[in-house]
Amino acid sequence: METSTPLIMETTSEKNTATFTHLSTLTQYFIPFGNYIFPILIWTSYKDKSEFVNHHGKQTLNFQLSLLLYTLVLALIAIPVFVTVFLQNLPMEAFFNDHDFEIRNFDFQGNIGLLTIGGTAVVLFGLLKVVEFFLVIYASIKTSNGEYYKYPLTIPFIK
Repeated sequence: METSTPLIMETTSEKNTATFTHLSTLTQYFIPFGNYIFPILIWTSYKDKSEFVNHHGKQTLNFQLSLLLYTLVLALIAIPVFVTVFLQNLPMEAFFNDHDFEIRNFDFQGNIGLLTIGGTAVVLFGLLKVVEFFLVIYASIKTSNGEYYKYPLTIPFIK
């Protein structure tokens, strides 16, 4: 759910800092964990100086932590499913007799339920990343206009 209320007389500097806090999460595509490191650095530097930046810093970090939790849940579903299906179709005699691994006669019908669950988790992860990108851009635009923004489906880890 989105909450947008214009703030009274936020300075351009505060708007820019809060906007950059949101945009800094996009560094994850270039720097591992950049989506946590840079927002934390910006937020901790400015949280006592501006309530506007403090609000957006918390929103950014809560959103990123929520996405991490959702990603871990999807991984805990998908990885065991695919490992189970792989091991069920791995010929054990090749493993024990040191032969080349060849998966012959892969049983799709016997594993269709598991494969559907695993595939759904992978697709949901992909959708989560696309939605994340667009929500970060949207939040940045709202913030640059001096509005409070709250990401949807975000768990308030930092209050």
